[in-house]
Amino acid sequence: MVYPPQEPSPLIAHWVERHRHPLSFALHMVGIPPTILGVLLFSVYVGLLSAPVMALSLALFFGGYLLQFAGHVLEGTDPGEIVFFKKKLGMPYVEFPPARGAVATAASAGRDRTTGKPAAAPG
Repeated sequence: MVYPPQEPSPLIAHWVERHRHPLSFALHMVGIPPTILGVLLFSVYVGLLSAPVMALSLALFFGGYLLQFAGHVLEGTDPGEIVFFKKKLGMPYVEFPPARGAVATAASAGRDRTTGKPAAAPG
């Protein structure tokens, strides 16, 4: 039986909204698998204590993560891990890529363009 298409989970919908630029999305699609494989290979290294396996594991992890980070630089947003820590520290962050005209709209709506929260009143 073929089921009708399901709505994506909120987590997936949020992720897709944060990665709108086609090149950023492509960099993530290429960078995520080696990052995961690097984590999995690290457990193999622990079992074998093999330096080449460790080097491959680290190269895959950091290479994949670097591709994802490049996507965020291209899009002008902070990576999810950085957003988490900036939120905890009360620092400004850019979670969603700015849309055309969003700066003027956010300013005219009295909202902080990085967090979307109401801007503090002057004075």
